Amino acid sequence: QVQLVESGGGLVQPGGSLRLSCAASRFTFSNYAMNWVRQAPGKGLEWVSLIDNGGGSTYYADSVKGRFTISRDNVKNTLYLQMNSLTPEDTAVYYCARPASNTLDPPDYWGQGTQVTVSS
Repeated sequence: QVQLVESGGGLVQPGGSLRLSCAASRFTFSNYAMNWVRQAPGKGLEWVSLIDNGGGSTYYADSVKGRFTISRDNVKNTLYLQMNSLTPEDTAVYYCARPASNTLDPPDYWGQGTQVTVSS
């Protein structure tokens, strides 16, 4: 079965940075675009970013554009999210997720999530 394991979350002060990783296994990682999605406390899921299978095209939610950078290493089967200039509004559980066949549908596989807390 598909496996996605996020890591790199933690507590950071406003204005700080974190780099999240997502280790993918049990599928051909390089054949798939990948998403980052987050869920803040008491709120619904919010799409954050998308990268195509080769890493040549990236997309961002307006709320993170200019601050976050999505990337991938297809040799290491790993997805990354570099997060800079963090604010308390970025506090959430962050998930990596593999898109469904219809990319307008919810992703079909998710990791367990990693907690990011931005607080002074």
